Amino acid sequence: MRVLRVVVIIGVVLGGLFVGLDRWAAGYAEDRLADRIQARQGLSGGVDVDIHGFPFLTQALSHDLDQVDLKVAGLDVATTDGRKTHLSQLQVAFRGVELNGDYSGGTARDAKGSTLITYADLTAAAQSGVTVAYGGAPGKVKVTASVEFLGRTLSRSVVSTVSLVDAGEGKGSKIVRVRADEVPGEGLPGIEAVVRKKTDFDRRLDVGLPSGVELTALTSDEAGVRLTLGGTNLTLAG
Repeated sequence: MRVLRVVVIIGVVLGGLFVGLDRWAAGYAEDRLADRIQARQGLSGGVDVDIHGFPFLTQALSHDLDQVDLKVAGLDVATTDGRKTHLSQLQVAFRGVELNGDYSGGTARDAKGSTLITYADLTAAAQSGVTVAYGGAPGKVKVTASVEFLGRTLSRSVVSTVSLVDAGEGKGSKIVRVRADEVPGEGLPGIEAVVRKKTDFDRRLDVGLPSGVELTALTSDEAGVRLTLGGTNLTLAG
């Protein structure tokens, strides 16, 4: 019994040491990968990487990771008119990650994720004098604008549809489009065109995302406009 007890104690100690070593190795790999992704992609926000699966060391030795999660606290992406649009809570899960020989990076079979544009950030990306808020239903936003018409300054609010459309500039290029469903004319000829000039706008938001990750869908809720991301055969770092 004493021998068995000693064997059990040794087994527990060795198991604990292995778990501790495995978690240290996983943490070290996560930090290194986060640094490489941030440098390679030029990401502006804080980058956090989480490698799934236990034990990590056996996955690393086989150069094959089940899943790697990437989180970026905030990301500024360029638009076609030179503006910057801020994305919050960028999260991407890379699955089927095959590490390269020196562990400096790898490729992922596919990726899925999401990000958020708050209404404050969407307002900053809109025309001057325009504010954007929730429109009361998924895919809807409320756009309020001040316009000059016949020598008067008028304030108009419209419910608009926010959608994701092809930019026509090659594979993966997308535009976030905001279009008023209806503009009350109030019997004033030409008022609709004046209002739409402020309330309707397009913003291309795929420049600056991690390489290979594309916008695939969007909706809106009380927090802002939520975008779904996806991609296949992606380079994770290198």
